[in-house]
Amino acid sequence: MPSTLPLGDPAPADGLLPASARPGADRRDFGVYLHVPFCRVRCGYCDFNTYTATELRGVSQSDYAGHAVREVEFAAHALSASGLPPRPVSTVFFGGGTPTLLPPGDLGAMLGAVRDAWGIAPGAEVTTEANPDSVDADDLRRLADAGFTRVSFGMQSAVPHVLATLERTHDPARVPLVVGWARDAGLQVSLDLIYGTPGESLDDWSRSLDSALACEPDHLSAYSLIVEPGTKLARQIRSGQVPEPDEDLQADMYELADARLASAGYGWYEVSNWARDEEHRSRHNLSYWLGHDWWGIGPGAHSHVGGVRWWNVKHPAAYAQRVLAGESPSAGRETLDAETRRVERVLLLTRIRDGLRIAELEAPGRREVAGLIADGLIDGEAALAGSVVLTLRGRLLADAVVRRLLADDGVS
Repeated sequence: MPSTLPLGDPAPADGLLPASARPGADRRDFGVYLHVPFCRVRCGYCDFNTYTATELRGVSQSDYAGHAVREVEFAAHALSASGLPPRPVSTVFFGGGTPTLLPPGDLGAMLGAVRDAWGIAPGAEVTTEANPDSVDADDLRRLADAGFTRVSFGMQSAVPHVLATLERTHDPARVPLVVGWARDAGLQVSLDLIYGTPGESLDDWSRSLDSALACEPDHLSAYSLIVEPGTKLARQIRSGQVPEPDEDLQADMYELADARLASAGYGWYEVSNWARDEEHRSRHNLSYWLGHDWWGIGPGAHSHVGGVRWWNVKHPAAYAQRVLAGESPSAGRETLDAETRRVERVLLLTRIRDGLRIAELEAPGRREVAGLIADGLIDGEAALAGSVVLTLRGRLLADAVVRRLLADDGVS
């Protein structure tokens, strides 16, 4: 969740949605994202809306769960008053920050509020992110008892000097321990990795992949390091303290990851995500890519319902003031027009393995398909079956593929 909020229209204090959000709602999944904006240490590469203890003024971390519960209650009323049909929650995702800096009881209370407000569908996916050094075996058991089904550990790397550059605080030897504790608690496990850190070699990355695979997780995410403007890492690169990430090396790292994961039985289902099988894909993240509905709870959280998108005020103190007053914490919102929704659908569906139906493209985009096959960027067999599915080379150049599919639509 980037810390810079977009511009938009004013959001109504009552949170009510326009009538345009209602059609088709009963055919869309409904998920809830809960943002916990606290970190023990701010990592130099991170641009997310997070706060360390010294940056919290006018609000207490111990009060946060109560504030989030208030927004859940507000959200349930706003959706009902807007005429949206009642829908049980199909996925819940606690992200951050580091959600597990809060006690398991607080996270359980927030999840309980979601359950009370909407109900949770049978077999729902309920995930929390966690740092390896932010939980122990008892914490994970308590989370499972509260209804969590899945935990995503921010492993990032198994190499100490890479973790040091990223300013991650955990000991890599702890990762297998927490994975084992999570499995003992009955939780599915995902590991998050980052590649392309300044100073990271291909051998370093290979070592991290080996360490991650040795844990036999159900799911892995591998993201290339992006240097966000305004971060400490961006300043270090600008001043020459560390080198810029090497894009060619990052491409080699991605290819190595895909080969290593495929040989271990993991299939890619989104450009940066692999799972043992379809059952272990992140259904919450898929709901974003498929354009379903979700309400984002917490400071800076983003939401989307029926083509209406909005985002909350950033600072926990401003957020608390609004929710305690019974007002929407939204800082702004926008209603997407049909063309914007179509363009976003092309961009998002192209990234997933199930692909984009060629019939959804405008005529200029359909004419690009043959050239994209010839250039080795999309799969020819899938195209004959009616879908745009990226090849390995296409995944490395996904943005370029999307530009070609949309080029004559005025999208650059």
